[in-house]
Amino acid sequence: MHFGGSLTIHSEKYDKVVPQGGRVVPMGTIIARKRKDKSTGYTAQIVIKKDGRIVHREAKTFDRRPAAAAWMEKREKDLRAGVPAGEDPTLAKVIEKYTEGSKREVGRTKAQVLRAIKGYDIGTMRGSDIGSSHIVAFATELAETVQPQTVANYLSHLSAVFAVARPAWGYPLDQQAMADAMTVCKRLGLTSKSTKRDRRPTLDEVDKLMEHFVARNERGRDVVPMERVIAFALFSTRRLGEIVRITWADYDKDGKRVLVRDMKHPGQKRGNDVMVDLPDQAIAIIEAMPRSDKRVFPYGDDAIGASFTRACALLGIEDLHFHDLRHEGVSRLFEMGWNIPHVAAVSGHRGWQSLQRYTHLRNAGDRWANWKWLAHVSAKIGE
Repeated sequence: MHFGGSLTIHSEKYDKVVPQGGRVVPMGTIIARKRKDKSTGYTAQIVIKKDGRIVHREAKTFDRRPAAAAWMEKREKDLRAGVPAGEDPTLAKVIEKYTEGSKREVGRTKAQVLRAIKGYDIGTMRGSDIGSSHIVAFATELAETVQPQTVANYLSHLSAVFAVARPAWGYPLDQQAMADAMTVCKRLGLTSKSTKRDRRPTLDEVDKLMEHFVARNERGRDVVPMERVIAFALFSTRRLGEIVRITWADYDKDGKRVLVRDMKHPGQKRGNDVMVDLPDQAIAIIEAMPRSDKRVFPYGDDAIGASFTRACALLGIEDLHFHDLRHEGVSRLFEMGWNIPHVAAVSGHRGWQSLQRYTHLRNAGDRWANWKWLAHVSAKIGE
């Protein structure tokens, strides 16, 4: 931090005069005071003078001397780096500013995670008080109820807030503390990388789902033709969010392809539009859908996901996720003898390395070729 003229930094230890153009090396003091309840409070204070006049003063009181010393050391470090004293909101407030002020859309999962973090003890702490030990303690608390992969996701999303807070708004969140905490959590086994799911639905399981949803539709119980959505997810290898965004304008029947808007990408939530090929079965399902809406599947992904989960529970199908249909669809293409570039043209994988996990599959043919439900999902609704 630089000032014109001379500058005096005052403390109980000494007064130091910095010549004009010199760099400030702030010093602080800790004063112990007895409170009315007989306890002792430790006030850490920093005073900066310029030409005998106080130009900056800040203080904070703690119950323990080590905490006061740690805060003072951190603030002195900030002052040396030219970071002025300013707002020091709670982490919850910083998260709100991050989610509300970001021009880039915050994904639904990330928003849910950050919203959850606000409810933990760390969310009530001031940014200047949060050190690596507090972040590790937060991760430890999380690890009592969730898997290490989930803890890693929480810390990853939180680190994005730490990366923005100081340079964008001057909030005293320490990126190094975040980095140190993530290293410690990894070493302690509190975090780990996500493992790839290998769950594939059996023919019997999908048959049960189809029978369930067809029966519900015949009784007028469902608005969403779930049996068609399930079949399309399997044969197209599309994710649920991608399915409900497909419009008729995106569909190229002659080219046997479709434009997938905002395809999942780790660094880009919007604008990642990719043209992918459609297998014949997926085209037949699209052709059977009514054109009364601009979207081919004009339904909410939340409603579809919830309906799928409820049906699995009712039918006794364990540990099956809607996303496993994509995994089955990609596996099917490899079992049919397709090579990596051919499969990638359908699945939309940008990097072929992501498809290496499937190359062990043998050329076993298409087990869905004579599937009894193909004719049903390919018939126009109402016929």
